[in-house]
Amino acid sequence: MSGLLQAARRIVVKVGSSLVTDEGRGVDAAAIDNWSRQLAELARQGRELVMVSSGAIAEGMKRLGWTTRPKELHALQAAAAVGQMGLVQMYETQLAAHGMRSAQVLLTHADLADRERYLNARSTLLTLLAHGVIPVINENDTVVTDEIKFGDNDTLGALVANLVDADAYVILTDQRGLYAADPRKVPDARFVDRATAGDPALEAMAGGAGSGLGKGGMLTKVLAARRAARSGTGTVIAWGRERDVLLRLAAGESIGTQLAAGTAKLAARKQWMLDHLQLRGAVVVDAGAAAKLRAAGKSLLPIGVVEVLGEFARGDVIAVRGADGVEFARGLANYSAAEARLIARRPSAQIEALLGYANEPEMIHRTNLVLV
Repeated sequence: MSGLLQAARRIVVKVGSSLVTDEGRGVDAAAIDNWSRQLAELARQGRELVMVSSGAIAEGMKRLGWTTRPKELHALQAAAAVGQMGLVQMYETQLAAHGMRSAQVLLTHADLADRERYLNARSTLLTLLAHGVIPVINENDTVVTDEIKFGDNDTLGALVANLVDADAYVILTDQRGLYAADPRKVPDARFVDRATAGDPALEAMAGGAGSGLGKGGMLTKVLAARRAARSGTGTVIAWGRERDVLLRLAAGESIGTQLAAGTAKLAARKQWMLDHLQLRGAVVVDAGAAAKLRAAGKSLLPIGVVEVLGEFARGDVIAVRGADGVEFARGLANYSAAEARLIARRPSAQIEALLGYANEPEMIHRTNLVLV
């Protein structure tokens, strides 16, 4: 697994708030220049780069003279609006100094939860890459609410990696990588240089180490790597101030923690379903239906549904849960929640009699269902 980036043509790089703003002192021009230089060199090698950058709120706090991160949503949004100006200006200036064109892209979960907007965002990013432009992406903190936030830019970076079919995802952080225990508490903790993304043991190791500036800790990075792996993208977690870290990774050097993807790329529609962070509802299925869905890739029929949760419409992405309440699949609902409650536990042949019409014989067709 050495050299995860060596053969990667399309790479998403994410940098955290503490790195971008030099631990909250303000946008770090030298650091951004350093990354921009490396991105430009990688572009000259024929690679396509996307930068996902935190730092808008931290920069805004500095410009507004705030020493403590506010808790009120409107105050955070104000800080983001102020800070985003300096953040994107710095990236544009430093990338241009190295001969690269850049573009600002602000995203929310709502942009990716809607199928049409998801495809539009994908088309825009792929067009920018085709024209040699480096997109600089951040969450649109100025307008989002807690209900439509990604939660952290580690997750956003993973979703972007899925969106553009990236070959590799690099998370630059203020730590060397992942340790088997928190090195601040266990000085001789074992360093994890290689593993497979999605290994449950990694989540236990990650525990929760993080800085006070951003929302993400090591756990969010491990979970982001698992999400990126669903589309066949491997992840590297490395120290952002390591000398020429991106160039050395691309040259095949083993730096940081490399988490290989153990799965092949999914079809775009199924990846979109997996990338939903919030779902409108769920159905609980019996043991027989769960076994068929897991083992045989069958469609979910109404007769296998024992409970309908939430309120959703036809075409919404919903969760499929077993009797234990744990989600194991999700898919596009052929019937609304109200309709599903009427046809649950009934054979498909009775749908028309129960509803007065029949859209499809399945609650979720197998081509619109994906295991999680």
